[in-house]
Amino acid sequence: MHALRRLWHDTAGGLPATFWYLWAGLLINRAGAFAMLFLSLYLTDARGASESVAGTVVGAYGAGGAAGVLLGGVLADRWGRRATLLAAHLATAVLMVALAFSRPLLLIAALSALVGVVHSMPSPAFVAAIVDVVPAQRRSRAFNLQFWAFNLGMAVASLLAGVLAEASFTALFLVDAAATLTAAAVIGWKVPETLGRATGVPPAGPPTADRSPREGLHTALTDRTFLVFVGLTFVLAVLTLQTSTIMPLAMRADGLGPSAYGAVVALGGALIVLGQLFVPRLIDRHRKDVVLAVSTALLAIGFGVLAVADDLGVYLGAAVVWTVGSMLAAPPNAQINADLAPPHLRARYQSVFYLTFPAAAFVAPTLGGVSLQHLGDRHWLIVGGLGLLAALGHLLAGPPRDRHVAALRRDAGREPAPRVDRVRTG
Repeated sequence: MHALRRLWHDTAGGLPATFWYLWAGLLINRAGAFAMLFLSLYLTDARGASESVAGTVVGAYGAGGAAGVLLGGVLADRWGRRATLLAAHLATAVLMVALAFSRPLLLIAALSALVGVVHSMPSPAFVAAIVDVVPAQRRSRAFNLQFWAFNLGMAVASLLAGVLAEASFTALFLVDAAATLTAAAVIGWKVPETLGRATGVPPAGPPTADRSPREGLHTALTDRTFLVFVGLTFVLAVLTLQTSTIMPLAMRADGLGPSAYGAVVALGGALIVLGQLFVPRLIDRHRKDVVLAVSTALLAIGFGVLAVADDLGVYLGAAVVWTVGSMLAAPPNAQINADLAPPHLRARYQSVFYLTFPAAAFVAPTLGGVSLQHLGDRHWLIVGGLGLLAALGHLLAGPPRDRHVAALRRDAGREPAPRVDRVRTG
């Protein structure tokens, strides 16, 4: 027990109160985030859509998210982090209620795209706010706890959603809306505006010596080193999103129902809840590019195994492998993103980074639905091969990125980065 308390103190000590309110809001939101996780099953089982149509509608959610994450980044740097979070959460609650009572597939597709917009808006604001208030030496642990909260909420959501989906799909949307409103209440009550606390730039502030009026999304979108990292993260997101887009359809084809799918997702969440606090110690003193290469390879192997899966036991075993990969990837991914972003463009860089997830949410189900329908189990071999190529890409991209980060630090008047860029956890 003493060892566990020491571990918690080493991991969570020294983090400001605002971080914990942001953390609590994220946890509440994810614990009730049932609906979009089960959207493909809802469309096929309750609305009678084919696998291809279901994939297209889920893809519309991803397409909306691509616009929403960019919008969220711009608004978080202009309006402020808190205002963006509140607006996105309130809009999400309204749209979830609308989805609960919608029946035509075209209307569901349109609402799904809008939900994608408002679901993705908070991501850059959440991370930018964390970077604003958490000291640099504690950020890796803060990101680790953020990932832990996200998956703790997902584990709770998956367990409850598996039961709710078999009783009432409508309840999924309504509970999601209620949880989103609760998260908005926590943020509105306890989270102050953080924009300007660390960057020195107030909301809608005028240009300064460090902030040209010509800077913005264009700066992030033309930063080659950053874009290589974003591209590799996109592949990671495509792999990860197999669990919520294509895997439910594959499990159904193997005769497994929503409760079995909920158990697989819940297992991944439980592993993260139990093990994520140990990750900083495990990856400390290792290069970020090596950690990301290993994590991506584990994801590739885990999903590749599904080519021979035909019962729940194989799915559960594969989930252990890809979940460990996801756990290892979270802290270095977030830390590299923070290292590459100029402070006054922090949310915009975050928005381009988080664009990978809604983009993957469009590509994974849209192409994956067709691939699964026509290639069957060979779909998982393609997914595994893509992941192994991305693992190699991380090893090749790491050294030049380390030199780029060192140059950014020298230009900012800080000490240069160490020759070997390592995951810093304390």
